[in-house]
Amino acid sequence: MKVCIAEKPSVARDIAEVLGAKTRKDGYYEGNGFQVTWTFGHFCTLKEPHDYSPHWKYWSLSDLPIIPAQFGIKLIENNGVEKQFRVIETLIQQCEEVINCGDAGQEGELIQRWVLLKARCAAPVKRLWISSLTEEAIRNGFQSLKDAAQYDNLYAAGSARAIGDWLLGMNATRLFTKKFAQGKAVLSIGRVQTPTLAMIVARQKEINAFVSAEYWELKTIYKKVEFTAAIDRIVVVERAEKGLAYLKEHPFEITSFEKKEGKEGNPRLFDLTALQVEANKKYGYSADDTLRYIQSLYEKKLVTYPRVDTTYLSEDLHPKIAGILKDLTPYAALIAPLLEKPIPKLKSVFDDKKVTDHHAIIPTGMYPENLHLDEKRIYDLVARRFIAAFYPECKISNTTVLGKVGQVEFKATGKQILEPGWKEVYANDAPTPKEGDEPAEEGEKILPVFEVGESGPHEPRIHKGKTTPPKPYTEATLLRAMETAGKQVEDEEMREVLKDNGIGRPSTRANIIETLFRRKYIEKKKKNIFATQTGIDLIDTIENELLKSPELTGAWERKLRLMEKGEYAMDTFRQELTDMVIALIRDVKNNTGKSITIAPERPPEPEKKEKEAKPKAPKKPADPTAATCPKCKAHPVKKGNTAYGCANFAACGFKIPFELFGKKLTDKQLEDLLIKGKTGKIKGLATPEGEKEGRLALDEHFNVVVQTS
Repeated sequence: MKVCIAEKPSVARDIAEVLGAKTRKDGYYEGNGFQVTWTFGHFCTLKEPHDYSPHWKYWSLSDLPIIPAQFGIKLIENNGVEKQFRVIETLIQQCEEVINCGDAGQEGELIQRWVLLKARCAAPVKRLWISSLTEEAIRNGFQSLKDAAQYDNLYAAGSARAIGDWLLGMNATRLFTKKFAQGKAVLSIGRVQTPTLAMIVARQKEINAFVSAEYWELKTIYKKVEFTAAIDRIVVVERAEKGLAYLKEHPFEITSFEKKEGKEGNPRLFDLTALQVEANKKYGYSADDTLRYIQSLYEKKLVTYPRVDTTYLSEDLHPKIAGILKDLTPYAALIAPLLEKPIPKLKSVFDDKKVTDHHAIIPTGMYPENLHLDEKRIYDLVARRFIAAFYPECKISNTTVLGKVGQVEFKATGKQILEPGWKEVYANDAPTPKEGDEPAEEGEKILPVFEVGESGPHEPRIHKGKTTPPKPYTEATLLRAMETAGKQVEDEEMREVLKDNGIGRPSTRANIIETLFRRKYIEKKKKNIFATQTGIDLIDTIENELLKSPELTGAWERKLRLMEKGEYAMDTFRQELTDMVIALIRDVKNNTGKSITIAPERPPEPEKKEKEAKPKAPKKPADPTAATCPKCKAHPVKKGNTAYGCANFAACGFKIPFELFGKKLTDKQLEDLLIKGKTGKIKGLATPEGEKEGRLALDEHFNVVVQTS
């Protein structure tokens, strides 16, 4: 009998169905020569200090450092875990072969290996390694099972990570708590959480120390185009006024007119971090929420394995792409142009050198049914990004016009989309999914043709502005900072290079952020993240740069990745951390810092008493279908499954989705948009720059945009 161990009961059920193990037993399925059982996440954990010595149960500075000669594991104290483990243990003792069907990643490998170790497995072990849970993927996976030894390095890295976190967490937390905490406060220190907190604190200090300064710019309008003086910002108003007087004495002259055609490359496929960033920007979802939704979609067989850090696909997937696209029937209209010719084998999508254990997150082609709104949104992000990757590039025209007034040089720039290409996929969505892009209403500015040497009257003016502080972190920008060890990187190629040195792993970053919230080191105000006084005091108390440096923590992460490849020894990593812990304890014991208390919970805001409303005559309910299509002005508006659109949609193409910019629109808002061309003000609109208050309006192309002024 062969025993298969999955990481969840639902996955075990899917595997059992494919293998023909259809008889349900207590804690497993059986049939066709297989027994399929399961864990439900972590069954085992590293032993705690008191498991090695009763003396270590009590927190004392004199006992530090706590460094066991050998690390051991134990079963988690939980009745359900203990019962299911006994089932696994019994099956393993009687089987001819074990097939590890755990989640195909470092954490999944560690979970299963510890269970096998605790159960004293002596049978040979095979590894099922698959990127999706579809029947085809499971069947193909069982036809090409791997030898478990192929993943020994992955297990070593997972084990080293756990031991490293234990060594630093147990010792440093006790050290700082006993040395600096007041009352019953516990000061938690972690290999990843502390440098993450340090980044937030550093940003907050920059914001707190920032002093806004006024500045003035010289601008002028020539032929209805606004030009800005190409000089440093003016910091003395009298100088700006002198400049304005000078401009009024001279005509405007065009010195250069340059128009260049260019391309905007397609957005990359999603890795987990990029998906979490996009979901936070568009819908305000936390990293933890997004991970939960995408994991659920994976278990429903709708997307591939999500805990990945690559944006590429392996080259052997290329022949399957057309089939996956064909199966995405909800997006048939968008996909039709792609299927008219062979799918291109783009280097920006397919690259075996950029794919390790898994490829980027893509749909499986399974039809999505009965999804709740949050999962539907995440699925839509993945599906559209997958479709957009194979569309033509967006062709643009960039115009640069230079001029001068006397000796003062001026500049104006414009951008025009010539062929939307992949932006068609997002035609009714927020302007673009690419980071760093300006919103369409600001970025797209068509300039008229100017002749070099032409000159004429102009309208100069002084523009007064104020310098702005650095922006606080949101979960989106914090995730990016963790991915690049605190470096500000917009270029996607450079981000790929830095991923090996990022803080934490894609699958753990969400939990790190949640841990900082839970321990009251950080708090959220709207979408922005701020450190509490406790968090600031903790970082100020830590003098050891190793503990709070994103770059150095990133270097440790790189060593763990090298360990996965067999290029770095586990014992070396453990010894480095041990030496660091010993040095840290020596330094901190001699340190004198202020005591720290945990930030108290904020008292709930008192409820406002509602005034008794005077009875009003009932209003006529809003009805978007009472409108005529604003685009063709010839047909009525009809309600569909996800949008209101022109009754002659096939020819006209006009539609407005029920949900836009993270908001489900009311009938009144939809009616206003259709009849008046804009809504009233709406709070919390999810734009690429963050949440904003504004109106939704139809632009000249009848696309919905956000107006904030």
